[in-house]
Amino acid sequence: MQTVPTSPAPNPDSRIRIIALGDELLAGVGDARALGWLGRAVASEQGAASRIDVFTAALPGETSAELAERWDQDVQRRFSAQGRSTGTVDHRVVLAMGRADVESGLSLARSRLNLAKILDGLERLRLPAFVVGPPPSRDRATTDAVRELSSAFEDVCARRRIPYIDSVGGLAGHEQWESDLARSPGDHPGQTGYGLMAWLVLHGGFGSWLGTSA
Repeated sequence: MQTVPTSPAPNPDSRIRIIALGDELLAGVGDARALGWLGRAVASEQGAASRIDVFTAALPGETSAELAERWDQDVQRRFSAQGRSTGTVDHRVVLAMGRADVESGLSLARSRLNLAKILDGLERLRLPAFVVGPPPSRDRATTDAVRELSSAFEDVCARRRIPYIDSVGGLAGHEQWESDLARSPGDHPGQTGYGLMAWLVLHGGFGSWLGTSA
């Protein structure tokens, strides 16, 4: 996990607008509290001096290729041109990369290219990005493939100095994560698992990236 550069604190009169794109795990599928990892991470950083709004656009089973096709339109629809011009809205984009590239047989080279396309586009729009990699699966072979995918994503981010959370590296073999997956009717976590993902995100520099904490 790379060091996350500290962002300048936002204008105290402005709001931080997080535009989040990803798959069903971004939406917190399987979480009885309906918070997912993003809701938990944002709640930890939310406060009187840190007013954060979250606009989520999640699609189940989405590959990086599909995300690369739709990111621009979904970001633009949630972007406030007036807020940027007046300095009242500090826009930031969270990308939650899923495991679908593994399941669909997409090559690592293509996965890298798709993420690079999105990040370069966000850079052109001057929108800071924070990327969260795919978590482990209950299937060991899938998890091994996800490790390779996550490594490819992390390299793309490192080349651009963009923060990246290696979820599979942080959670594979974790007893609480694996027991949570085992209780799930699908290959997704419950409250415990989403809490662990939020912990990784928060300790991976989420607050520094937002400018809400050191």
